[in-house]
Amino acid sequence: MEYLIGVVLATATCVFFGMLVGFDRERLFYPMMLPPIATSYILFAAMASSTPALTSESLAASIFLLAAVVGFKKNLWLAVAGLVGHGVFDFFHHLVIQNPGMPVWWPGFCGSFDVIAGGFLALLLVRRSGFGAGALSSNDHKPRP
Repeated sequence: MEYLIGVVLATATCVFFGMLVGFDRERLFYPMMLPPIATSYILFAAMASSTPALTSESLAASIFLLAAVVGFKKNLWLAVAGLVGHGVFDFFHHLVIQNPGMPVWWPGFCGSFDVIAGGFLALLLVRRSGFGAGALSSNDHKPRP
């Protein structure tokens, strides 16, 4: 059930806020999904008062936070890699980091959300830039002649 909820919520977020409202016209929309996604595990470690998990989760999150920043500043394909990479990491997380505060259902929910959001960004980049550098700007919402 957590996978289905992740897929539905990611699709609803990307379709409503991204496509209908137009947030995906700006480069920031998808990279800005990564910080709360990556830091959720830190919150779970803090809730469990687990210093080892807090340390490990902070190190892991820093990789995805870096992907968000560099993806935003340089190339949105790095944000795709960060989102999809985090989704894949969610499925193997329990093998790498023991986090006693993490809900059992979280990796399935978060992983499916991440992969779907990364897929939406990848499709957007292919559609808008022909698989190029993936630069979206505030001018992308203007009608084309």
